[in-house]
Amino acid sequence: MIPVSEARGHLLSLVSQLETEEVPLAEAAGRVLARDVQARRDQPPFAASAMDGYAVNAAEVELHAMFKVIGEAAAGHAFNGRTGAGQAVRIFTGAPVPEGASFVVIQEDVSRSGDLITITDAPGSNSNIRPRGGDFKDGQTVSAPKLLNAADIALLAAMNIPAVPVTRRPEVALISTGDELVMPGGTPEPDQIIASNTFGLKAMLEGLGAKARILPIARDTESSLRTAFALAEGADLIVTIGGASVGDHDLVGKVAADLGMERRFYKVAMRPGKPLMAGCLHGTAMAGLPGNPVSAMVCGHVFLAPMVRAMLGLPAAGPALMSAPLAAPLRANGPREHYMRARLENGGLRAFENQDSSLLTVLAEANALLVRPAGDGARTAGETVQYMPL
Repeated sequence: MIPVSEARGHLLSLVSQLETEEVPLAEAAGRVLARDVQARRDQPPFAASAMDGYAVNAAEVELHAMFKVIGEAAAGHAFNGRTGAGQAVRIFTGAPVPEGASFVVIQEDVSRSGDLITITDAPGSNSNIRPRGGDFKDGQTVSAPKLLNAADIALLAAMNIPAVPVTRRPEVALISTGDELVMPGGTPEPDQIIASNTFGLKAMLEGLGAKARILPIARDTESSLRTAFALAEGADLIVTIGGASVGDHDLVGKVAADLGMERRFYKVAMRPGKPLMAGCLHGTAMAGLPGNPVSAMVCGHVFLAPMVRAMLGLPAAGPALMSAPLAAPLRANGPREHYMRARLENGGLRAFENQDSSLLTVLAEANALLVRPAGDGARTAGETVQYMPL
């Protein structure tokens, strides 16, 4: 068995950043910006009013001052003249500030009679004008790599960028193995169960920015596994679930080796997830995950997530660990790094009593994985421990 950090290093060595493609901005949410892009205009592109009111010369602004209204400016409809001494332009939020004006008196601070306004309340020192380029300037850079969220898309749109260079989404082929499995919606025999791992992993991987495809279940025969591997052709990462242990029906390692897989390691000093296998099959990274549902999902968080990030060009460090106090004591840990399902509530982290790796109900209730180092001693309530948010 090898340590988790060493296993992760082997897996990351199997992948590299994928090529770049250009996509329309409307389709770029959730994608990773692959190259720096630059704004193509100032925002705002002119000095703009931040309030509804009257645009005047700042030097003339004082209580009881009077001005003659000579025109109007609205968003998309600028006033084309010049504001002179003693003059004002009725202005609305977002409108360009007329030439000669340098202050917007808000409408609540004036009274109006016909074309005359009088400042009736102290206007304050804020000019109520957004300066040209106050948000961003022409040529300002959005740096890559960056996972684009809704706010980023809005910013790029305002910068007048209609399409962006992004890293191609990694394609992941998911292969569940075992005669005991039936797809959801099927009718299992008394000795069969429903396949769940591929669906959970697909959701996880696609949430990270990959494209995952669920292949037909591979039965416990060499011919069925060979067919499954053939169907995975073209993927950037092949993930098998189950069949990677050493039982008589665990054929994944043998078939993959027969097909030319170069194995990097087998078995990791962690729980759950010990029977993990990894290698390279004709230039494609391959990870053989355990069949127990929780084991597969934990391995997804600990190993597959960094691989996907690396392929997307994002920093590929291990899972970000956070700290919290224990809400209840823990017994000493054994010789393997332990990822315990836990719940963080009211500032305290509590591990679930039953850590059986087959219990999806416990995983569904957990919002954290409490990470315990190998050989970690007993812990008392209130001690600080590390965890991975889920």
